[in-house]
Amino acid sequence: MKKPLNLPAFKNEDEERDFWANINLADYYEPSDFQPVSFPNLKPTSRSISIRMPEFLLNRIKEQANMMNIPYQSLIKSSLQQTFLK
Repeated sequence: MKKPLNLPAFKNEDEERDFWANINLADYYEPSDFQPVSFPNLKPTSRSISIRMPEFLLNRIKEQANMMNIPYQSLIKSSLQQTFLK
């Protein structure tokens, strides 16, 4: 630690926001001061979408998902991940 960080008593959120916007934490901390942190319950946000597809394709996806014993939406998500997040 380089020098102690003394936090003032903030009168309002705007004053606190200005303080944090104008401070350089590198003046107060060394990389060795930090500790690894884990967030085991943090999940990526998901968003509901609507997509139109031919009924025969949806039926085929549902059949495949049923054979794999997984929900069909999970099968669609995993297929999209494999395609776009290689």
